Amino acid sequence: MYQVGHYGAALFAYAPLGTVVGLAGHETAAIVGALACVSLSTLPDCDHRIPTLEHRGPTHSVGFALLVGAGLAAVTALFIDAPSALADVGFAAFAFVVGALSITSHLLADALTPMGIRPFWPVSRRHYTLELTKAANPLANYALLGLGAGVGIVATVIVVTLG
Repeated sequence: MYQVGHYGAALFAYAPLGTVVGLAGHETAAIVGALACVSLSTLPDCDHRIPTLEHRGPTHSVGFALLVGAGLAAVTALFIDAPSALADVGFAAFAFVVGALSITSHLLADALTPMGIRPFWPVSRRHYTLELTKAANPLANYALLGLGAGVGIVATVIVVTLG
């Protein structure tokens, strides 16, 4: 998928988590999490700019998702000054989930294409694809963006109404 499709996939994947966090009274964290998830959603495609990496190789794996989650958790732990140690751990755990989820949403969107993904690289080179649409299909990319935005709006309405 292309950039807008990945944004939509990230919004779609993040909406349930953002809703729970918002309903728990952490609206700011829910918004920051959404922004981080969408911002990181195209990170796996950095392999286009690194000559030594094949496209949809290491950056399109579960290992990379865990690495990004751990990196975001570490950065959060360094810069968040929560009122308690438990809150610090909670923010870091939330950051880990957001980071890993953003990359996982990218993988799921790319699995819709015939090129697919090899999510368990380097352990397995097995290829997974649903072959629903080509990555360059603008209709599919904008449909995914619309779906993600729609689910995000519903999640926001739920938090505002019930929160």
